[in-house]
Amino acid sequence: MSGGPDAAFSGTKPVEPRHRIDEAALDGWMRANVAGYSGSLSVRQFKGGQSNPTYRLETPGHARVLRRKPFGALLPSAHAVEREFRLIGALHGTGFPVPRAEALCEDTGVIGAVFYVMEAVEGAVHWNAALPALAPTERRRVYEAMIGTLARLHNTDHEAIGLADYGRPGNYFARQVERWTRQYRAAEGDRLEAAERLIDWLPRSVPEQTRVSIVHGDYRLDNMIFSGGGVAAVLDWELSTLGDPLADFSYLLMHWVLPADGRSALGGLDLARLGIPMRDEAVALYCRETGRDGLPDLDWYFAYNLFRLVGILQGIAGRMKAGTAASDHAADMAARVPQLAEAAWSFALKAGA
Repeated sequence: MSGGPDAAFSGTKPVEPRHRIDEAALDGWMRANVAGYSGSLSVRQFKGGQSNPTYRLETPGHARVLRRKPFGALLPSAHAVEREFRLIGALHGTGFPVPRAEALCEDTGVIGAVFYVMEAVEGAVHWNAALPALAPTERRRVYEAMIGTLARLHNTDHEAIGLADYGRPGNYFARQVERWTRQYRAAEGDRLEAAERLIDWLPRSVPEQTRVSIVHGDYRLDNMIFSGGGVAAVLDWELSTLGDPLADFSYLLMHWVLPADGRSALGGLDLARLGIPMRDEAVALYCRETGRDGLPDLDWYFAYNLFRLVGILQGIAGRMKAGTAASDHAADMAARVPQLAEAAWSFALKAGA
């Protein structure tokens, strides 16, 4: 798959000069704070991901993962690796598939940023939603596992695992529209009329919230590790909070809604031939697993999800200009902002804007 998304995003690479960390200082900190750590440390950087730089830490017979905040000035509320650490620690205790959290370092003097260390979960990460390397029966198994795992997350009693205060009260979508508007404004480039219309319309049309659950915030295929046909680990909890579970599920459905791009979208592909569940099947499976009779019209949710993605990518564009973006692919991502804003507005019009 040379040149495809798996080749571009999977695996590790030597640490880029701009993302280098003090490996000697890290080694000393891990000796003091990580159980079972014995040194002879090798550090490489993961290729994929745009936000929090992530490294594979190898010692003889053992592998761990380090996630840190970016160096330099950050947008408000972004890159909250401390929250990630707390959440995966709570979820791991329930048997939910997340890596084991090992240690958190809030002292920026060690490597220059707050970071945490977790176990390395081995398995496959799929960067192309069409899963070209798998057989039809395997594709279906992957999608059913992905949807079933999301339902399991939304069914988790967050109060029982000590996360009653993990999010603010009130309507989740109202808070999120406000948040991503702030993020968009903080990193705003050229004026985009579609984004301006969304910023006006979304807060005036927020749907009623009927359930509260842990929300992952970026639940998609390439944020999971698969092993043996099941989900071995859900990764990248930076945007997690308590909120409306329909935020996660409608975001997951964007795989089906957006035109196929060789990456994370399926629209226009022959899903029956591929063995991938149709969108209606995905909805039925999620509703069955979460005890729902059905879902509301989803066009508002699709407009919101695309607007949120506009805010995220605008932040990446801002970090790219500042020289702190974590990925070689940041420029390509940032260039998609105008197109995504227009797509978001098209769903807003379907929702009655």
